[in-house]
Amino acid sequence: MTERVIKPLGRGFLFLDSHPAGCAQVVRDLAGQVEARTAERRTALVVGSSSGYGLAATIAGLARYGVDGIGVCFEKAPTARRTATAGWYRTAETAALAAELGRSWSFVNADAFADTTKDEVLDLIAERLGGIDHLIYSVAAPRRVDPRSGETYQSVLKAIGAEHTTKSLAFEDGAPVLQEVGIEVATDDEIAQTVKVMGGEDWARWVSALQERELLKPGFNTVALTYIGSELTGPLYRQGSIGAAKADLEQTALKLAADGVTALTSVNGAAVTQASSAIPGIGLYVSILHKVIGLQTPVEQSIALWDQLTGTAPLDLDDEGRIRLDRWELTDEVQADVRAVWESATKDNIADVTDAEWFLAEVRRLYGFDVPGVDYAAETEVDVEWPA
Repeated sequence: MTERVIKPLGRGFLFLDSHPAGCAQVVRDLAGQVEARTAERRTALVVGSSSGYGLAATIAGLARYGVDGIGVCFEKAPTARRTATAGWYRTAETAALAAELGRSWSFVNADAFADTTKDEVLDLIAERLGGIDHLIYSVAAPRRVDPRSGETYQSVLKAIGAEHTTKSLAFEDGAPVLQEVGIEVATDDEIAQTVKVMGGEDWARWVSALQERELLKPGFNTVALTYIGSELTGPLYRQGSIGAAKADLEQTALKLAADGVTALTSVNGAAVTQASSAIPGIGLYVSILHKVIGLQTPVEQSIALWDQLTGTAPLDLDDEGRIRLDRWELTDEVQADVRAVWESATKDNIADVTDAEWFLAEVRRLYGFDVPGVDYAAETEVDVEWPA
């Protein structure tokens, strides 16, 4: 037993420690947004289940439709110096939630890109689920080791074609600061490596592995989560190196569909996640968007996704066959209002024209801080075990 008071120490939007009780409460709060529905038993594999939209999809499927499943993520255990990562604590609480709801969920803490991980997960599916109805792929990673070639690929956040400068939100002593950030141009090799990490190759390998083991149930479908976003963030995101990877993800869906697999990409709306908070300009954009219209939470969007995947609601597809959960964000009216604020934002008015304080609080909640109902002055148990 190792109990101690945990403080939010870090740099920028990265924190050294996470708060176990806060992370647990975040899971409960997410589950509280879900209204249960009666449905036939379904099974799922969620790759990237411990954070962001992957976590939201896991909780929404579990709490709304009573889905049984397996989650895959890559988190760090507590050490003598540091707490575990936030995703470690969130996973432990998600497992506890599943047990309370009488559902079967197993969580594998390993590199999703590795063939050994796939073998372990597929063995669990065969043993405990007998096959799966749904595969949700939600992976954001800085690097990938291809188990078949042994080569290591690194993803980059860079522009394509020309350098780009963007406004970006930062904080100094808790106060919002408006910055200008220059974005370098990615080389062809950097773009190719980013596609190798964040594109669709690994997603397709998961599907192939499941097919080879005959673990796809009749009516199986799979979806990879993606993002398009605003023209304001486009030069770095959708038209940048990450966008090239997202385009590859969408092409992978078409290739899988051509091979007879029901495969789709789901375009989610803007959200504050550990991945998105690291991207220059995204924090400012989301802070303005929240001020203008508010946000549909990842759980709200995941509920809509599950309704469509289960056939409870019709698929909401665009002309390119992608599920669109971001229509609320990209209306002409909303984007015009966001652009007007973006262009008017200065270092003097940044605190007034954006919801910067809300954004910082959301980032802190990613690590279990600033969560209502948690006593941060009390000692909390750090050594939480990974769910068996």
